[in-house]
Amino acid sequence: MTKFNNWITCPHPEPNAQVRLFCLPFAGGGASIYRPWGKLLGSEIEVCPIQLPGRENRFSETPIKQAQAMAQSLANQIQLYSNKPFFIYGHSMGALLAFELARALQENGMDMPQGIFLAAHRAAHLPRKREALYALPDDQFIDRLKRFGGFPQEVLDSKELLAFLMPTLKADFTLCDTYQFQSGTVLQCPLHLLAGNDDIEASPDVVEPWSQHTADVAKLHVLSAGHFFLRTHQDELIQILKKVILPATENELANIHA
Repeated sequence: MTKFNNWITCPHPEPNAQVRLFCLPFAGGGASIYRPWGKLLGSEIEVCPIQLPGRENRFSETPIKQAQAMAQSLANQIQLYSNKPFFIYGHSMGALLAFELARALQENGMDMPQGIFLAAHRAAHLPRKREALYALPDDQFIDRLKRFGGFPQEVLDSKELLAFLMPTLKADFTLCDTYQFQSGTVLQCPLHLLAGNDDIEASPDVVEPWSQHTADVAKLHVLSAGHFFLRTHQDELIQILKKVILPATENELANIHA
């Protein structure tokens, strides 16, 4: 059985699975948000949530505030577990990291994913429309978080919990709000784009332009949902993932054995 580390977790190991799905969290999130996916996606897909520094069991570590630097660290970790075909899923901030991770893998000549799921984030080259949040005073910052929705109310209502999580939240929004897109690498893998119709932060019209960043196919999946559809529309999202991952894996294995 594969031994995982502090970056790559695996709550429900599936040693006989033919494919892995690496999952990157939204701002402030940790690997635990993907824990249910292991059972929901079934034994054919091994779900491997990525634990970034500065949260949950890595809370004592310093968060990384620069997307490309994070991507290089992630690329080195992913490569250790690329002995099977794999996909990458990223939600919101995680989508930005998934994109930069795939670029780092390709630029370094490493194994590439069979596809990338970019969810709930505008295409990397598009400008940010909202104000930068990371430099706001804490009370204003929290008020903006409440507008996003999706953050547990018990966290937003607890001064102690918010104070505990504030360094990670501020670091993640620093990463997002100071991100500078660098033109160049065009990905050589499929992109699966996911957007919520009611997402005021990343509507389908700003998610679809991710398609410009691949020389392969890109497909947009639109859900009748808001920003955090990985929670509110989990069953629908899981079905989309299965419909993409399982046929692609079967085709890849057929090519290997041809």
